[in-house]
Amino acid sequence: MQQSREVATDNVYDWSSTKDEANFTIKNMSKLALKVKARKENSEIRFVPESETPFDISLNWILEPKDGKTEVKLQLNAELNMMMKMMASGPLQKLIDFQTKRLTELFS
Repeated sequence: MQQSREVATDNVYDWSSTKDEANFTIKNMSKLALKVKARKENSEIRFVPESETPFDISLNWILEPKDGKTEVKLQLNAELNMMMKMMASGPLQKLIDFQTKRLTELFS
């Protein structure tokens, strides 16, 4: 199984991934290990935590054909109380920014 290791950003680091898993650390938060829970070919990929996390989280890549191209959306769902929201929203946004930037780089 091919594995990718790279430095992601100042806020997302220790990135390691395969086709079915991603492990990384978000600055000021815990290390996360996500695995593919569901795949719908040319439609959706859903990632959930591989181990216990301080809050419920899932990442969903949604693919939609549009005008001969594919529109891709990344949806993050996280169950955060007010304190966790204050701490986690910035780093989680940076994770989303990192992933969308990398996808754009790969397909541009």
